[in-house]
Parts: sequence; structure tokens; C-alpha cells
Amino acid sequence: MKLVIVTAVEVFQNEVLKLFKKANIESFSSSEIDGFKNTTSLLMASSWFPGKKESVESSLFFSFADEDKIDTLFSFIKAFNQNLETNNPVKAVVVPIEKYI
Repeated sequence: MKLVIVTAVEVFQNEVLKLFKKANIESFSSSEIDGFKNTTSLLMASSWFPGKKESVESSLFFSFADEDKIDTLFSFIKAFNQNLETNNPVKAVVVPIEKYI
């Protein structure tokens, strides 16, 4: 069993939910989060409050799942990201679990 953590901009929330279902990961949790990028752009430099960081509404999903289901999820996420027209891919990481009850 491992812990998979997935983050995505809010607009992709429904697609990520479908990917979890398609990978047969039935139990997971989610939370709304604010995403930030530490890049300076022309728009930030010309804003009224240039020191203010702009956030993007995002979603965080996590699940304790079997490795084969996580591998399947990763393949679906990779395919999903290849068809994006934005610079906000779905990101995922796996964390091994040493002990659990």
C-alpha cells in the first residue's frame, strides 16, 4: 500500500475524479487549495500591487491504494497531460507507507 497525492487546477477537478474512478481507486479524499507559482511576469510587474502573489484555485486528492492501481492512475494522468493546452498539468507523487493501522 502506498499514498498517492494528486494536485490539479480547479478546472480539472472533474477530470481527475474520472481518472481515479477509471483506475479503480474507489476511496480517496480531496481538499480545495490555493496554488502559487514563483514566476515574475509582465502582468505581475505592471499590477497595482506587484508584491502580491496571485493564487490559482486548485484541488488536492489523496488515497491509500495498491501499487498496481496507482500505476494505472499514473498512466491515465500522463495521457491526460499530453493533451493539455495549458501550462498547468495534473501532478502526482507516490509516498511509500512504512506502517499503517
